[in-house]
Parts: sequence; structure tokens; C-alpha cells
Amino acid sequence: MSKAKRIIPFVVAIVIVLALGSGVYLRVRGGDTGAADGSGGGGGGAAVPTPAEAASAFATDVANPVQGAKVVRDTLVLYRAGEGQAAADRQAVMLAQVSGRVLEVRVRENQAVDGGAVLLVIDPTEYELAVSEAEAALRSAEASYRELTLADERMITDPAIREERDRAARARSGLDAAEARLKRAQLELARTRVEAPFPGRVASVKVVPGQWVRVGDELLTVVDADPIRIEVQVLEGDVRFLAAGRRADVELTAFPGEPVVGRIETINPVVDRQTRMAKVTVTVPNPSGRILPGMFARVMLEAERFPDRLLVPRSAILERDGRTMLFVLKGDPRGGSAEWRYVCPGLQNDVLVEILPAEQCSEEQTVAPGEIVLTGGHYTLVHDAPVRIVEDVKEAGGRPQ
Repeated sequence: MSKAKRIIPFVVAIVIVLALGSGVYLRVRGGDTGAADGSGGGGGGAAVPTPAEAASAFATDVANPVQGAKVVRDTLVLYRAGEGQAAADRQAVMLAQVSGRVLEVRVRENQAVDGGAVLLVIDPTEYELAVSEAEAALRSAEASYRELTLADERMITDPAIREERDRAARARSGLDAAEARLKRAQLELARTRVEAPFPGRVASVKVVPGQWVRVGDELLTVVDADPIRIEVQVLEGDVRFLAAGRRADVELTAFPGEPVVGRIETINPVVDRQTRMAKVTVTVPNPSGRILPGMFARVMLEAERFPDRLLVPRSAILERDGRTMLFVLKGDPRGGSAEWRYVCPGLQNDVLVEILPAEQCSEEQTVAPGEIVLTGGHYTLVHDAPVRIVEDVKEAGGRPQ
């Protein structure tokens, strides 16, 4: 009996808990039923909002920061792409023209030099002695020549005969040979001083003071890299659109994001049979020598030009539901709204897109010169969204997609 008495309180407690749980369940179920049929029994259920009501609930009058640009009517330029390597406009490999010991190297690599500047000196002692010997031989030959022609001026009056005797005297005295030997000795002495053939920069110094060099040994190189030449390989089908003097936008792999402007200098009239490419030479100003020969470059060459076109930045163009559209600013740039317009794009390059007139395409909307189209922070906008024009969307707290 005592054991049964101990079990009874536990059973009673379990029954009470089950009864309370059933009551709560019935109350919740009844509330859900009321919400479903619209009678919540004193507001027990809430109606599900429609999409319009949800959008209204999150509506705001705060202007979205965006970037914008004016629509312009201008010439659209199409480009052709090519790749190539930078090369010096002029390059001279300086070779030893006389043999001897290098006495001085007066320059170092990448040093700027003027035309005629002395770059390197080979020991001139031997060549100075050769000049002295040649001068002595010349003086001896001159003395012999004077002895042979001393009486000719008084005795011979015929100019033709005098000229003939003069030639014979020069040959017999050795005067002609002596003069030639002196010029040769002077020339070799001058070649001991290696000079820059033109203004440029020193490259590839191959020798050091004290080194013995022979005739033909490479000493150093002088390059003229201002302007720098870039030899661009272009597809044969694109050559017909190019012309000398047109613009070329060059971006070097060594300096990403820093394009420089050059121009088309020449177009090779021969297409390579193996690659089916043509060589176009572009020149780029390089006063600081920053662009080095051998650097790889990607080049955009100005090709076709289409005047009087309605143009917008490429970043303004969006695609919605398979159709091309953009946003136009309505009202004050400090606080206006974004107008959604479907448009027809025409020709385009990497920066600009042509917008065709409405009568030339299936869309009834277009833009006009002077209107401001949105170019940044506009990807998630809706029609008539409040906007304000800023210089930097990110800094203004927007979402720069």
C-alpha cells in the first residue's frame, strides 16, 4: 500500500500537465483558424500584406546618391586592338675600332648623354706615337719635294707641264704617302675616344677600366628612347581602317592603369604570311625615359570615325527583362528623381554608346543632348526613385555597383 500511495501524486501531476498542454494547443489552433477566415476573434490574426503594401512599408524619401554624366552629340571613334613591344627609336652598339687597354669608362648604364659626349677612352699612348712618327715622315717628304721642284717655277712656264712635274715630284718624294699615313694615324688616335653618336641613354656597358679590347669588341650601347616606338601586330582585316597620324592609346604591362597617348607613325604594307598580321609602328613621347625598350604593351588604335552621334557613357546602359534601358535625371541634381527609359543602342566603343533616335528602332524613348544619365549607384533603382548627384557614390554612403 505504501508504494501505491507514493505513485499516486506523480500520476496526478502528469494528468494536470497534459490537460494544460491541450488547452494551449486548442487556443492556438483556434487563433489560426480565425486568421484564415478573416475573423480573428478580437484581432487574433494578421492579414498578409500585398507586394505593393510591402513596398509602401519600406518606401523612403531619402535621395539615393548616384553619379551622372551629360548626354552629348559628338564623333564616335571605334578602335582596333593590338599588342606589341616597345623599342628604341634609335639604337647604336658601340664597337672598339682600335685595340688597346680601356683607360676610362666615363658613363654608367641608364645615364643620359648628349651627342658627341665621350663615353669611354682607350689608352692613346701607342697611337700618339704613331701620329708623331707620321708627322716626322711627312716633314721629310716635304723636304724632298721642295728639292725636286725648286727650279720649276722659274724654268717652266707651261701650266700643264708644271702640273705634271708636280705630280711626279710628290710621288718621288713620298709626300702623298706620308700625308695619307698621317691621316690614318690621326684617325686611329681619335678612335681611342668613343663618343655618343646621338643624344640618348647608355645601356649594356660591357667593359671596365683596365680591360684589353680588340677591334670589333662590343663596348656599350646607346639608345634614343624619346620618342619610344611600339611595333604593334594588327590583324590583316583591320589594317584598312587605320591611317598614319591617328591616335593610339597605349597601356604598358609594367604600368597597369596608366595609359599614355601616342600616334600611328607608319603602317607596314606587307602582311606576314605565317601569322596573317601586319606591323603598325606607334610612337609615344618618353622624355623621362620611363618606358624601356622591350616592355610589352596593349594598344588601342583609332580606326573608324562616325560624326554627329548621340552618345552616353557605357556605364549608363542597363539590361532589364531582356531590354536595354537607362535612367535619366529629372529635376534638380541635388534632389531629383530617376526616370526609367528604354532605349536602342547603336555603335559603341569601350567608353561610349550611341543611342539611336526613336524612329530608327522599336523603342519610343530616347535621350537628348544635355540631359543627365545616371552612371553609378543606379543598378538597383526603380522608376521615380529619389536621387542626388554626387562625385563618389561610395563616399556618399551609396552602393557603387
